Amino acid sequence: MITIIGAGKVGTSAAAFMMLKELDDILLIDIIPNKPQGEALDLGHAASIFGISVDIRGSNDFKDMAGSDIVVVTAGFPRKPGMTREQLLTKNAGVIADIASKIKEYAPNSIVLLTTNPLDAMTYVMYKKLGFPRERVIGFSGVLDAGRLAYYASKKLGVSPASIVPIVLGMHGQAMFPVPRLSTVLGAPLTELLTKEEIDGIVQETVKAGATITELRGYSSNYGPGAGLAVMVEAIKKDQKKAFIASVYLTGEYGYNDLVLEVPIILGKNGIEKIIELPLTEEEKKGLAESAASVKKLIDLLPDEYK
Repeated sequence: MITIIGAGKVGTSAAAFMMLKELDDILLIDIIPNKPQGEALDLGHAASIFGISVDIRGSNDFKDMAGSDIVVVTAGFPRKPGMTREQLLTKNAGVIADIASKIKEYAPNSIVLLTTNPLDAMTYVMYKKLGFPRERVIGFSGVLDAGRLAYYASKKLGVSPASIVPIVLGMHGQAMFPVPRLSTVLGAPLTELLTKEEIDGIVQETVKAGATITELRGYSSNYGPGAGLAVMVEAIKKDQKKAFIASVYLTGEYGYNDLVLEVPIILGKNGIEKIIELPLTEEEKKGLAESAASVKKLIDLLPDEYK
C-alpha cells in the first residue's frame, strides 16, 4: 500500500497519477476532518470511470498506514506573507518530526519520499528523526527541477523533453545549480547546442519556475510535483533501477558529509540503489559549493531538537 500524508493539491495530484498508473492501493491521510475521505471518494469515482482496480481510502488516523511499503509526505505549512524563511523552517520541522514518529510506529519498513519545504532541510530532519537507512529517506524535488530544465531547453531546441537528460544539483530553491554542460541531447551538451544567452535564460526560467506558476495562478505547483512523485514511486514498486535527481543525505559524495543535496541516484525496490558522482569542472564545483552553503545555512538554523 502507498500512503500519502497530506491531502492538499500536491498529495491529491500524486494520488491521481499513481491511480492512473495502477501502482498499488492508496491511503490519503490528513489532519483535517473529512478532507482525505472526500478526496479519496472523488478519486475512487475517477478510478471506476477509467476501469481501474485500485482501492483509494481517506483517513484522519495515522495507524491506518500500518504495513505501507511507501510513505509519501506532502504535509506542511506554506510560507505566508510576513513569515520569514526561518519561521517556516522551524514550523515545518515540527510537522516533519511529528510525522516521522508516526511513520516509525506504523510503517517502520517503508521507503519515505517527501516534498515539504524547505525541502533539503526537511529531508535532513526526516532522516535524523526516522533513524532509517539513508537509502529509504528521499527528498523529491530534483525530479521537478530537472523536468523544468528539460521543458525550457526543449522549447529552445524544438525537440521533445524526453530527448533531454537534464542535470540539476545542490539545493531545491533559488540557490539550485543547473549544470548545462552535463545536460545533454543524445550525448550532445546543451552548451554546444545553445548560445550562452539562451542557456542563461533557460537556467533563470528553471530557477524561477515555481514562483512563475504561483504568480500566474495564485498558488504553487501541484501537477509537476504529483507527476514526479508518481514516477519515483513507480520506479520503486517496479524495481526499475531508474536514474533520477533527488535530495539525499550525503556521507562523502561530492565531498560533502552530514548534508542533504540534490544529486543523481538510481531508484529501485530498496530505495536509493546508488548515488552517481558526476565529473565536475572546478567552476562547477564552485557553483555546487555555493548551492550547498545555502542548504547548510538552513540546517544550521534548525533547533537542536531536529538535528
